[in-house]
Amino acid sequence: MKRRQLFSVGAAAGLLALTSCSSPNPSFYTLAPIRGASVPGGPALVELRRPGIAGYLDRSEITRSNTPYQLKLANNERWGEPFGDMVGRVLAEDLGSRLTGTSVFTSAGAISADAGARVEIDIQRFDADAGGQIVLVAQVAVTRSGNRSEPTTRAIRIEQTPTGSSTASYVATMSQALADASDQIATLIRGSSGGLTTYPPLSSR
Repeated sequence: MKRRQLFSVGAAAGLLALTSCSSPNPSFYTLAPIRGASVPGGPALVELRRPGIAGYLDRSEITRSNTPYQLKLANNERWGEPFGDMVGRVLAEDLGSRLTGTSVFTSAGAISADAGARVEIDIQRFDADAGGQIVLVAQVAVTRSGNRSEPTTRAIRIEQTPTGSSTASYVATMSQALADASDQIATLIRGSSGGLTTYPPLSSR
């Protein structure tokens, strides 16, 4: 009987130790669309291709900063969906609110239609620099339907300062940076009429 009691006490102590060492449940976050000024001039349908994402960003953990030779990931804080799918979904809604009379759908969704324009975006950076600013660096190409010439392209660079140090503030600032990028992309869609037009990088603070 004494041995059984000792075994039970030892097993309970081991279970308590395992429980105390276990990690807390992760917190999940998502980018959110931000409405902008709606202006006419775009095609009736726009297809947004799935964004190209730099490999170091394409992960479930939130990348908090990117300094030379080192990445810093948020401890136990994750994205609520695959990063590329989330960026595409939010960017499509951002663009839709800025283009009067235009419906924007993603190539990753269930809709298949002949769009008047196709948007491709390659995100090369989307995190905080050493000074704490969110930096979004991307290349964008817009191709009009039936246009056999080169697409209209633009390099985009957005810089935004978070209002606080929390992960929620960090994600909110990322959402604002993506909305600022959508302002430029919407202008590109409305002004794209074929032919190669390359715009210099624009910075938004």
